[in-house]
Amino acid sequence: MSDLFNWDFKYPSQRMPVLAKNIVSTSQPLASQAGLRMILKGGNAIDAAIAAAIALTVVEPTMNGIGSDSFAILWDGKKLVGLNASGRSPAAWTFEQFSHYKAMPLIGWDTVTVPGAISGWVELSKKYGQLTFKELFEPAIEYAENGFLVSP
Repeated sequence: MSDLFNWDFKYPSQRMPVLAKNIVSTSQPLASQAGLRMILKGGNAIDAAIAAAIALTVVEPTMNGIGSDSFAILWDGKKLVGLNASGRSPAAWTFEQFSHYKAMPLIGWDTVTVPGAISGWVELSKKYGQLTFKELFEPAIEYAENGFLVSP
C-alpha cells in the first residue's frame, strides 16, 4: 500500500478518514476505516456506509446494533432517494390497541418494533452497492474475531 494512503492504523485513536476524493466519517475510527477499505476494494459510498454501520455493531455496540433501525438519504444520479428502515410494528397489532394512549409509552412491549437495520442495508446494497453484501462484513468479522483496542 502506498504511504500516501496509509490510513489503516493499528490503534483506534489515530484518525485519518480521508482517502483521495472520498471521506468516511463515523463516531468510531475503526468503523471509518472499514468504510475506507470498501472504497479501496472498488466499492462506492453505499458500500462504505454499510460496512461502517456493520463495523459499528462490533466496535461500538452500545450505540449501534443489528436490532436497531437505519435511515438513508442519497442521490442516485437523477433524484434524491430516502430509505426509512425504522422497523415495523408486528402484524397482529391494531390501531385500536394504541388508541387509548395520549403519547407513546416509555416502557413495555407496546414500544417495540421489528428491527429494520439489516433489511435497510440489504435494500441499499442490492439497489446501489457495487460489492457483494458478504464483502461488507469482512472488517467487522475481523474486529470480532481478532479483537481491537478500546480507546479511553
